[in-house]
Formats: sequence, C-alpha cells, structure tokens
Amino acid sequence: MRITIRKFLYIVIIAALGSASYYFFVYRPAHRLAAEAAYILPAAVDLVDTPAEVRIALGSLKSGDRVEVLKRTRNWAQIHTGENLTGWVENADLLDAHTYEGGQTLLRGLLNIPPQANGHTGGAVNLHLEPSRDASQITQLPQDLKVEIYGRKLVERADSAEDSTTDKPRDAWYLVRANARAGWVLGRFVTLDIPEAIAPYAQGTNLVSWIVLKTVDDEGHAVPEYLAADRLGSQDVDYSHIRVFTWWVKDHRYVTAYVESNLKGYFPTRVKVIDGVPYFRLRLMDDQGRKYQRVYGLFDTRTRAVGDVPGWESDAMPTSPPSHNHRHSAHRGR
Repeated sequence: MRITIRKFLYIVIIAALGSASYYFFVYRPAHRLAAEAAYILPAAVDLVDTPAEVRIALGSLKSGDRVEVLKRTRNWAQIHTGENLTGWVENADLLDAHTYEGGQTLLRGLLNIPPQANGHTGGAVNLHLEPSRDASQITQLPQDLKVEIYGRKLVERADSAEDSTTDKPRDAWYLVRANARAGWVLGRFVTLDIPEAIAPYAQGTNLVSWIVLKTVDDEGHAVPEYLAADRLGSQDVDYSHIRVFTWWVKDHRYVTAYVESNLKGYFPTRVKVIDGVPYFRLRLMDDQGRKYQRVYGLFDTRTRAVGDVPGWESDAMPTSPPSHNHRHSAHRGR
C-alpha cells in the first residue's frame, strides 16, 4: 500500500502532537513554583531593564525592600518588586530570606534590653549575622552611622587556627542596632560616644557602658542618673568595675554614689523600675565559672545589692541577700 506524501506528513504531525500532549500531562509540574523571596542589601540600588552593558534604570530600591526572584544568571537576578515592576539587579545586591529573618530575630531579641552604650562607625563596616568574618552579611553600615551597643564577644581569628601559641589573637565583636537592623560588627570599627556630662569621669578608665537608671528634676531639666561600667585589666570580661552617678541638685553636679570592683561582668545589664525604684541586674561569674545575677536597687541616692539569682536567664527577684561566697568590694560615695 502506498502512502502519499500528504498522508505521511499528517501521520508525523499527529505523532508529534501526541508526544507533546503526553509530555505536558505527565511531566509538567503540578503547580507553578513560588518565586524566591529576597531583600535588597545596599542602601540604594537601581532596578534596570536588562543585564546587558547598555541598560535603562526602571526605578530605585532601598535596603530591606522585599522582592521576588524570578530567575538568575551567573551574576544577575530578574526580580519583581512591590511596586509591580520587573527588572534586573546584581546577585550581590540581594540578601536571602534566611539571613534576613536571622537579622530580624536578632532585632526582636533586643526589644526589652537597654543599650549598654552608644557609638558610631569609624568607617564603612559590614554587619554580620554572627560574630565572624565568614558569617552571612546582613548589610554594610556607612561611616559615622550612630549605633547602639547591646553585647560583646571575643572570637578567635580564623587565620590563627594553626597558630601554636597559647595566646592566640582574638577579635572583639559588638552586637549592635543601627536603625532597623541588628547584627555583629568588629568592635575596632566602632567608636564609643560617652555622654559629655560624665566624660570627665572616664578619664584614666576604660569606660565601656553607661545606662540611664532614672532622671531627676533640676530647675525644670530632666537630668539622667547613670550606671557606668569599666573594664580594668583582663579583656576576657565585658567589665570588672561599676559606678553609679547620681545628680546632686544642690550643687548641680554628678557625684559617685556607688563603686564596686573585682567583678567578672558580662553584657547585657538589664534595668526594671518597680514601684518607682530602678533595679539593675548584673550578669556575673564567680571564680569557679558559675553564672549568677546580682540585683541592685537605687533607693533615692543610695545603691544597695538586694540579692543574687542563679544563672543568667531568670528575671526573678532575689529572695535572699547576696551570698558571701562571691568576693567583691564596694563603697558608697557622695
């Protein structure tokens, strides 16, 4: 039986359509995959129409803007924005959702903690998810940006892993908040901004923290009274010495109302006002490495330790006076 050319072509077309239909119904995805969520990393970046050398800016995006990644090339990503624009940005300008959420978790963890100190960046510095140069970068902070400091951690430098010496070099990292971002930065890139009113008391000491306990009225001006912490000697602790500065209204000046030394203290210090009395909690460690909190109250102009609490996590008030097993020295001043 002869098959005409027309019939042959007809059979080929039918076979091709059948194969295509089979592939479509058998191998096609059950549903369209959701776009990948990402966030803009730099302070500002242009959305362009193409990754080619000649391109047109379609709009501008700012740090923290949420976008959907439609597809990626080696260096570029096609994205859809909240402004209903579709265009391209470089992959390096995008922050993955996991890192972004990690940064938001850090930020939420600081909500009920007072800043331990304030400062500013001494140059452009990377904000990391963890205290490590190799950790994911959340963003880059510009020079002279104001930051709040909440924590400190000493971390052995990665390039010292093969160093056989006992005292391996370490970096101090700060947990900071800058605007709506939180993360870790190298401490040497942050300069502390000590309040001018207590700056004279920082001379000859390494003042590392100051927290407002309360304010007092002096001729219509609200004057803060401070808990200040100094690090004297070992870098292993966040602070080893505390002072309370109260305001003497009669002479319009600060007085050192309380001093305590020989502490192994660690950030953060917490403050809570109960019935008008500010209480502060120090996170301390004894000579055996046991963690505990010592709670103090500022009663008018007198600071008094009201008791110890085991561990660093509890926010319970002490039920007994401080243990004599914890050696410390303290005095009140005027």
